[in-house]
Amino acid sequence: MKRLYVLVCCLALVGSALAQAPSGFETEMGDFTKSVHIFPNPTTEYVNVRLEHVSVDGLKVTVHNLIGNEINIETEKISDHEIRIRVKEFDAGYYLMTLKDDHSNFKGIFKFLKR
Repeated sequence: MKRLYVLVCCLALVGSALAQAPSGFETEMGDFTKSVHIFPNPTTEYVNVRLEHVSVDGLKVTVHNLIGNEINIETEKISDHEIRIRVKEFDAGYYLMTLKDDHSNFKGIFKFLKR
């Protein structure tokens, strides 16, 4: 019961942070809000992530469902600035994707819908 309470509190904090923050965070290199494109959203089989100013070579990607469980993902490099993530086997619902690049100090949390 205590774990459930802690999980609900954490999700409430993440939800309020996402509601108040832009979809990308400002870093030393500038505002990345408009330089990250996640499409198609909503999706059924794949979700593409295009980063205009960050190379995907050192990018760390994690996906969590809304209750906080990390989901194993398959990624495919499309180009130096775009990856594709297979979501076909995911259950329908909202997911949070964390993108992190240590080289450029880029960090961001993005939401997408799997139908």
